[in-house]
Amino acid sequence: MSHLPTLIADLALILICAGVMTLLFKKLRQPLVLGYVVAGFLTSPHMPFTPSVIDTANIQTWADIGVIFLLFALGLEFSFKKIVKVGGTAVIAACTVIFCMILLGIGVGMSFGWHRMDCLFLGGMIAMSSTTIIYKAFDDLGLRKKKFTGLVLSVLILEDILAIVLMVMLSTMAVSNNFEGTEMLESVGKLLFFLILWFVVGIYLIPAFLKRCRKLMNEETLLIVSLALCFGMVMLAAHSGFSAAFGAFIMGSILAETVEAESIDRLVKPVKDLFGAIFFVSVGMMVDPAMIVEYAVPILVITFAVILGQAFFGTFGVILAGQPLKTAMQCGFSLTQIGEFAFIIASMGVSLHVTSDFLYPIVVAVSVITTFLTPYMIRAAEPASNFAERHLPSSWQRFLKRYTSGSQTVNSENLWRTLLLALGRILVVYSIVSISVIMLSFRFVVPFFKDHLPGMWGPLAGAVFTILCISPFLRAIMVKKNHSVEFMALWEDSRVNRGPLVSTILLRIVISALFVMFIIARLFKASVGLMFGVAVLLVIMMILSRRLKRHSILIERQFFQNLRSRDMRAEYLGEKKPAYAGRLLSRDLHLADFEIPGESKWAGKTLLELNFGKKYDVHIASILRGKRRINIPGGSVRLFPMDKIQVIGTDEQLNAFGEEMSRVSAMETDVIEKSEMTLKQFVIDADSAFLGKTIRESGIRDKYHCMIAGVERGGESLMTPDVNIPFEEGDVVWVVGENEDVYQLVGKKN
Repeated sequence: MSHLPTLIADLALILICAGVMTLLFKKLRQPLVLGYVVAGFLTSPHMPFTPSVIDTANIQTWADIGVIFLLFALGLEFSFKKIVKVGGTAVIAACTVIFCMILLGIGVGMSFGWHRMDCLFLGGMIAMSSTTIIYKAFDDLGLRKKKFTGLVLSVLILEDILAIVLMVMLSTMAVSNNFEGTEMLESVGKLLFFLILWFVVGIYLIPAFLKRCRKLMNEETLLIVSLALCFGMVMLAAHSGFSAAFGAFIMGSILAETVEAESIDRLVKPVKDLFGAIFFVSVGMMVDPAMIVEYAVPILVITFAVILGQAFFGTFGVILAGQPLKTAMQCGFSLTQIGEFAFIIASMGVSLHVTSDFLYPIVVAVSVITTFLTPYMIRAAEPASNFAERHLPSSWQRFLKRYTSGSQTVNSENLWRTLLLALGRILVVYSIVSISVIMLSFRFVVPFFKDHLPGMWGPLAGAVFTILCISPFLRAIMVKKNHSVEFMALWEDSRVNRGPLVSTILLRIVISALFVMFIIARLFKASVGLMFGVAVLLVIMMILSRRLKRHSILIERQFFQNLRSRDMRAEYLGEKKPAYAGRLLSRDLHLADFEIPGESKWAGKTLLELNFGKKYDVHIASILRGKRRINIPGGSVRLFPMDKIQVIGTDEQLNAFGEEMSRVSAMETDVIEKSEMTLKQFVIDADSAFLGKTIRESGIRDKYHCMIAGVERGGESLMTPDVNIPFEEGDVVWVVGENEDVYQLVGKKN
């Protein structure tokens, strides 16, 4: 009998147990995550009645790979554009919940006399609600289309990105064992620097790379290339001092903006499910029943802290953002559980050897209890809000109504704020890119020039190369938004605005000059005045250079085209409304989609014949036909069955148009009866009108709309007729057609 390697035996045990538990928990309509945790407990050394995993170190390695795939898949579902779209309500609510729950977790840990690092990690674990479990609960309860669920999902998007930030901060504190504010700020600053850098560079390069290789890509190569990019970023993140999970999330979020995102997500899902299952099984293996019994009181206290804390602080955060009490309580009650991020943070604490052994089993137990209670908490939200509204003092109710109604009208447009935010974003992004280029140039390019060029020529070539590389970005810092709508409106609005506006330009020119001065100072010894003069001269040349302007515009256009490529494809295929649809709302117009039914009388007719504009006062903006899109179709364009048409009009006009389309597409009984097909025969006799005529001359198809199926001649079997041979007396002609046409033909054969 051959010896089976330990890893294969352990993997077989885990998957068999996980398979049985997933079926059982699916039958019980419970989240599969809990099934994996139970499977892990059953295969752990703490369960004496079942076989146990032999080599836990190998399983832990697989579990670490599972975390990478979980975060990569999360990144694929995430989009940085979603942060912009979630709005202020979700931002305020998410930040409030996370900050308050971290403080609550630290307080609970300190009340039990736990170590400082245990308290910090406990705060991080209970601050994050479980996206997976909440999605599952909303689907099971049929609530996905409710208003409050959209707000909850927006809060979860922000919690996911803040969880990544929190993981970096916790790992920094764990490694340095230091809680100084300056070090924390440095850690967060480093995180934001690399986050923006990798995202900007990734969006510029990766979609272009995938586009060039598209002809070489099938499902197999796309999967391998995607995983190569993921693990490449994991390695880069690890070398930069971040966790592997952070790198996987970043690459997932970059690939989420590409056209191939849906395909990658579909291909990676089975791999993610396999390794994710092993990760959650490894979580269950950490559960020690004896330790749970010993720490039963802390488990119950932390469970109550999660449920009551998330419900209260979630409600408070949403009210603070200006939402009504009922919506706020529905959101708060939906967030009352912890899940995958709690496990990831707990496993990070174990791998860094900074948390106590009891913390992991406690968090798993709390997660199991809160996950089980999640559907009941969501159902309890509406009765609880009704109870609160009935028993709140009238003064509190008046205050809440004034606050929520007032906060919804405060959001007025501010030109200065819009302009300064745009300038700040441009300054931060292009400065980070410029700093990165300078660092790479000084690390690789400048030493190369110094080694291969004599005397001053090496530093001079290095300086010229570096300044040329960053010049498009410096020009963008100095010139962007100087002719924007906001800038010109403020300039024309008041002379008082002109001084501050000019100051913003001068400040950006000075910042650009400082970049150039830094490069010169690092490579040459010269006076400050000379360096400043040379720097100012160079930045003025950058501003005036038309070639540099064109190059800068092309770089930015390519970036935004890559960033919008997925949205553009969705708009082209009709999966998403075009950008101008939102602007139509301000004119009481809407863009609606209609599909031409197969039985519609409109099918086969041109737009000129249908004349929708005159009849219904609507306009056809686009026709979507399979994967082809016809924008602004002309009058000669025909409509075909299953065409999707995008129509612009008011609510009344679109309703009238939709009703008329339904009417002309309805199947009438007499139409059905008339369209019934039949097969008949008739004989060509001496008096027949068809005698001596060919099939083409007879007009049987063109005049009577019938088809000759065959002709019997001289007792021979049915034969396919030749259209050029004339009918002879005694021929038996078989015809197929609609009832009325066939009987008309047979009746007039003489």
